[in-house]
Amino acid sequence: MIENSKVKKILYGGDYNPEQWPEDIWKEDMRMFRLAKIDIVTLNVFNWAMLQPEENTYNFEKLDKIMNMVRGNGLKVCMATSTAAHPAWMARKYPEILRTEHSGIRRKFGSRHNSCPNSSVYRRYSAALAEGLADRYKSYDNIVAWHVSNEYGGECYCENCEKAFRKWLEEKYVTIEELNKVWNTAFWGHTLYSFEDVVVPNMQSEEFLWDTIRTNFQGISLDYRRFMSDSMLSCFCLEYKALKKHMPDTPVTTNLMGLYKPLDYQKWAEYMDFVSWDNYPSYDTPFSENAMKHDLMRGLKQGKPFALMEQTPGVSNWQTYCTLKRPGVMRLLSYQAVAHGSDTVMFFQMRRSIGACEKYHSAVIDHAGHENTRIFREVAKLGEELEKIGGEILGARAASRAALVIDWDNWWAAEYSAGPTRLIDYKKEIFCYYKAFAENNISVDIIGVKDDLSAYKLVAAPLLYMCKSGFDEKVRSYVADGGCFLTTYFSGYVEEHDLVVTGGYPGKLRDILGIWVEESDAVPEGKQNSFTYKGEVYPATVLCDLLHLEGAQEISSYRSDFYAGMPVLTCNNYKKGRAYYVATRSSDKFYRNLVGDICEKEGIAPLLETPEEVEVSRRENANTIFLFLLNHGEKEAKVPVNRVGIDLLTGKKYDAGDMITLLPKDVAILKQIK
Repeated sequence: MIENSKVKKILYGGDYNPEQWPEDIWKEDMRMFRLAKIDIVTLNVFNWAMLQPEENTYNFEKLDKIMNMVRGNGLKVCMATSTAAHPAWMARKYPEILRTEHSGIRRKFGSRHNSCPNSSVYRRYSAALAEGLADRYKSYDNIVAWHVSNEYGGECYCENCEKAFRKWLEEKYVTIEELNKVWNTAFWGHTLYSFEDVVVPNMQSEEFLWDTIRTNFQGISLDYRRFMSDSMLSCFCLEYKALKKHMPDTPVTTNLMGLYKPLDYQKWAEYMDFVSWDNYPSYDTPFSENAMKHDLMRGLKQGKPFALMEQTPGVSNWQTYCTLKRPGVMRLLSYQAVAHGSDTVMFFQMRRSIGACEKYHSAVIDHAGHENTRIFREVAKLGEELEKIGGEILGARAASRAALVIDWDNWWAAEYSAGPTRLIDYKKEIFCYYKAFAENNISVDIIGVKDDLSAYKLVAAPLLYMCKSGFDEKVRSYVADGGCFLTTYFSGYVEEHDLVVTGGYPGKLRDILGIWVEESDAVPEGKQNSFTYKGEVYPATVLCDLLHLEGAQEISSYRSDFYAGMPVLTCNNYKKGRAYYVATRSSDKFYRNLVGDICEKEGIAPLLETPEEVEVSRRENANTIFLFLLNHGEKEAKVPVNRVGIDLLTGKKYDAGDMITLLPKDVAILKQIK
């Protein structure tokens, strides 16, 4: 949420690059923005080369013209710092600024995100540019937010990073003895005698390419992932501080990318004034997967609204199949973002570029250069609707009684594990359970291991391979006080350094779950065991835990192989609460039924009963509920209304028991008084 007194409605606009066009085009852009009800533009995302043509020379002339033009046309600005791509002179004069690949090969100038995050040159000049921009434009009251860099990502393995990694480790572990302990370097005689012995884990040292990147020392690779995420976060913070020197009251963000594995977004969010992200689903992305990413973004700031910084109004240009968004889909996906917590609807890009890799990426203004296109008409229609809605929804939050735990350290560690199977897929496992909540129309918050659990009746933590210090105590207290906890196979095995917790799996969760996992059977792809739940047979795939009951009750057991009859689904009554364990991966139908049954038992009611292709989501403030109904299907759908409300989009009033008719790809937003 862009918390700024100048923001009175859902902001509508996106990335605008007038510097790529002759000035006589700019006036026409302003005309078309007015037609489409565009009220905000993101400027200056990739202008470092223009702004600093030489080491000691800055040139703001063109940006001044652009800023004066958009201000004169009443447009708000999300101002970027341009630091995602350094200028050519910098790479030529300071080659150490360039990244080194996982293979050990030093890159040359080109692409973007090619700057080493631990280069003192990059850090100095990026912070200086950010400060220069803030100082120059601090009097522009139409700047409502700052946008640092762009889509941070990638990795570097250069000498700058190696030296910084050693320093990071020394600050974290203090002594070389402690580092040897947590990395278990006694294995394979890898004892380190000094922090100077530490090298980056890449293809030249501990990591190798097989079916994917693998590592000989999970602890080393895990710490490097943490370090690299921290390194880029440090770059963000340098620019953040530079901006705040001159514009302390203007909120600062950077655009995230959903479930992006390399960066620990939960840690990043602590340093961002508000969360923003770029949403680019493929033509076949399930709508519930898209919803999950929105809910993740909302959860990064403990439920605060976020900003949809980018989406394509039509077609993306970099996917395997650059399939057009069908009529109505852009509007549908825009409202889906708002339904799950976005207070903005923004696009990349405003005018379609004529060259390079994004020239066929859709834009509000197409290569045709006029408003007589399908996409522009759809954009303009949505702009009219958002203007009509105004500020009604701003700041409204979700109110969930169920939560899903995601943890980046756990994600990294689980997928670095050398065994038991390469089919371990943390993101897929998370989605299996999220989809089950979504199909039951149960609102769910996505939280981290640091977050409070007490507000929830049910907390699910699938594939909790790494149980960090203190989290087991948090879960133990939560369940003891009456909470319901659910976890799965391959959970509780290691602590935060990826060292096995001895004494039997699932480690520190063993008493809470009331089970002991003796061993696990990896199921080859295409094979399966099975089990029965409520009279129906379901598959058991990926991994089958062979477990013994230690107080838990068996709900179901395996049907075949030598462990036929052993428990596969259990529930343990622990003091006032319950803890469920699912010892294998199964089917969507099983998860839907299991989660639905548990929610019913815990008194967590669906938001509404809807047809299969109709998504329902809710935001609310002190006095009002906003119920979003989104028909993702290809057929008309009818939905029963649960209480009196007015559709914000049509103005039509509905009484409890009435039916709302949704056309294919249609949306309704019911405003209901509490």
